[in-house]
Amino acid sequence: MKPLSLFCAICMLLLVTSCEKPHDANAADHPEDCQMCSHESLNVEVIELFNGENLEGWSHLLWSEDGSAKELAMEDVWSVKDGVLICKGKPLGYLQTTANYKNYVLNLEWRWAAEPTNSGVLLRIQQKPETFLPKCVEAQLQHNSAGDLYGFFEASLSGDEKRYQLIESKKIGNFHALKKIRHLEKDPGQWNHYRIEVNGSTIRAYINGELANEGGGLDVIAGPIGLQSEGSEIHFRNIRLEPLSED
Repeated sequence: MKPLSLFCAICMLLLVTSCEKPHDANAADHPEDCQMCSHESLNVEVIELFNGENLEGWSHLLWSEDGSAKELAMEDVWSVKDGVLICKGKPLGYLQTTANYKNYVLNLEWRWAAEPTNSGVLLRIQQKPETFLPKCVEAQLQHNSAGDLYGFFEASLSGDEKRYQLIESKKIGNFHALKKIRHLEKDPGQWNHYRIEVNGSTIRAYINGELANEGGGLDVIAGPIGLQSEGSEIHFRNIRLEPLSED
């Protein structure tokens, strides 16, 4: 073996070894862990959107049943315990980051605490809402529909015509829907992992390491990221963002 080839082989062995981690039976699977490990070695910026201790860096909006804004403290719906962000699911509303983001890779984990119902990850939020939903693209978390993508209030979204539908709704107006490629979420009570890549006009959503959906036609703007309160108790943890180039 030539010296250069031997050196390359040693480097590859060290890289694989460095990415090996003890298995955590309570954590969602992360097939991309080695990828994240290499990102850290290259000093790629990782932003901890949720610090595991409090709700610093987040604001909230809540809505009453008659459709008006509801004046409740954030802590009345969202709380933190043992590094987990807990959402009661009622009333309707969402948390949103106080900072805006345009192009990024968003990683987070979620699980249903009891009866699974509805929630979602809101992306590129564009304006203060007139209902419990803002103008945005949503990566769905509704039980058995995780991986669906929606574009609300004229937020642009397109994709495979076999999975695309324009849905008519008297409650929130017509919206774009792009159904998931396959069902990938785990049984209620287990942790799931979402990896959402928002880059320019494109979006890709991975659940538990497999591609769940992909689309295009997004409005290329910066906006907050949100987590919905929309039904029953849901938990979140390990909410991290890797900014992507503006090019």
